[in-house]
Order: sequence, then C-alpha cells, then structure tokens
Amino acid sequence: MAEQRSLRAWGDPLFRGLTRTFAVGILLLLGTMFFMLWQESAASIDKFGWHFLTSASWNPVLEDYGALVAITGTLVSTAIALVVAVPISLGIALFLAEIAPKALRTPLGVAIELLAAIPSIVYGMWGLFVLAPLMSDYVQPLLSSTLGFLPFFSGPEMGIGMLTAGLVLALMIVPFIASVTRDVFLMVPTTLKESAYGLGCTTWEVVKDIMIPYGRKGIFGAVFLGLGRALGETMAITFVIGNAHRLSWSLFAPGNSIASTLANEFTEADSELYTSALIELGLLLFVITFVIIGLAQWWMRRMAAPGGH
Repeated sequence: MAEQRSLRAWGDPLFRGLTRTFAVGILLLLGTMFFMLWQESAASIDKFGWHFLTSASWNPVLEDYGALVAITGTLVSTAIALVVAVPISLGIALFLAEIAPKALRTPLGVAIELLAAIPSIVYGMWGLFVLAPLMSDYVQPLLSSTLGFLPFFSGPEMGIGMLTAGLVLALMIVPFIASVTRDVFLMVPTTLKESAYGLGCTTWEVVKDIMIPYGRKGIFGAVFLGLGRALGETMAITFVIGNAHRLSWSLFAPGNSIASTLANEFTEADSELYTSALIELGLLLFVITFVIIGLAQWWMRRMAAPGGH
C-alpha cells in the first residue's frame, strides 16, 4: 500500500510534466523553424520588403525577385484540388459507409487507403505521362470549345499547367479526405439512422439530415487535412505545373508554386540574395499554411459552439 501511495504521489505529476513537455516542445519546434527561416531570409526581406509579396518578377540575372507568381500558383492549384476532391471524397465515404455491400467495404476501403501511401513522385510521373496527354488531346480542347469565352479556359492546350496540377493534387488528397470522412460517417449512431428510416426517410434524406449534420465537424477536419497536404505538395506539382514564372488568367497556362520553385531552384542558387529569396518563399509557405489552418480551426470551433452555423 505504501508503494502504491508513493507511485501516486510522484506518478501523476511526472506524467503531467512529460505531456506538458511534449506539448511545449512542439511550440518550441515551430518557433525555432519560424525564427531560422526569418533569419536566413533577412537579406531578401531587407532588400525587397513588402514589395516581395506583390511583385511578379523573378529574374536571378538581375537579382530581382517577387513571390506573387508562386503564391498565386500555390493558392490556385490548391483551390482546384479542393473543388474537385471534396465532392468525390464525400461520395466515396458515403458509398463505403452506407451503400456498399459489406463484402465490398473492406477491399474498397483498403484500396482507398493504399492510394495515400503512393509516393508523390509517382503521382507526378503519372500526371506527366498519362494525365497531361489526356488533358491536351481531349479535356482542354473540350473545355476550350465549350467554355473558351471565359479567360480561365483559353490559350494553348499543352496539357501541363495549373489545371493539370490541381487535378493531380486532387487525386492525392482524395484518400485522406475520403478515409477520415468514412470513419466519421461510421461513427453516426445506428439508432439515429434507424429512427429516420422508420419514419419513412429515404437514404438521401438520412444522409442529408442526419449523417452530414452529425459529422459536420469531422468532415471539415478531413477537408482541412487535405488542404494542408495540398498546400505543401512538391514533387507531383513540379512535374506538371509547367514551372513558369508568369501570371495568366488561363488555367491551361503553365505557372509555379512555392514548393515547386524551391524544388527546382534551390540547388541552383549561386548568390546570397538568391538563396535568401528562396528561403523567404519557404517562410511565406510556412505562414500561409499556419494562417489557413488556424482560421480553419477557429471556424470549426465557432461552428461547434452553441448557436454556431
């Protein structure tokens, strides 16, 4: 008994101290990363200031750098990925959780999860050698002939570009969103669904009025997990985005993202300012990801609060 009391006396404080140390360690790690990025990008920050965020120039010869093209490419490709991936992922999750026969649920679920394990460079190669030719031969001509009056679907039909990059990203984040959303739907109490069916609700009404509202917070969490994955993707984007430092309204046109710029040019940086500008791009990606995920968490807490919508 004395030994048990002794363990209780120092065991709980030790456990609390360890968990607190781990939590604080994560904050220290994030702070250290931010500080190092800021320190190493000081030369670029001092030379360009806020103009770095609004300039579309990227000329290593003249040492004139701007992040606008990379920031735009990152946000646009991520937005395309979410627009495509979210409805597909919800459909997959609903099918696996509610509609699929039991014999199919396990193999299909495993297949979806295996997609998340494929290396990003394989997605990039698939996008370059399979998706890009399909885009240039079929998809882009179709979009150009039907929606070519819009500036987003005009221009040369090369196959690579922002639209192709967004589609590759969408394929990469579908497994993450679908797997988490499926688990959220499976957590909906069976009594709620059976009660709705007993009242004469259709499957669509049960999904719309019971399953989605019940798992709303988890669904948004899955979407933001995919968002974080898409923002920082590097190799797959590098293969298919075109790697061109210019702005264009057309989604067919090549562009660049922050991650692809770093992947392509960091080893070629031959001056202090060039390296500093690239590190500042990394700092911007760090800040963009932190801000977007932070806003997402705030929104989710607001929705979960009483009276939230």
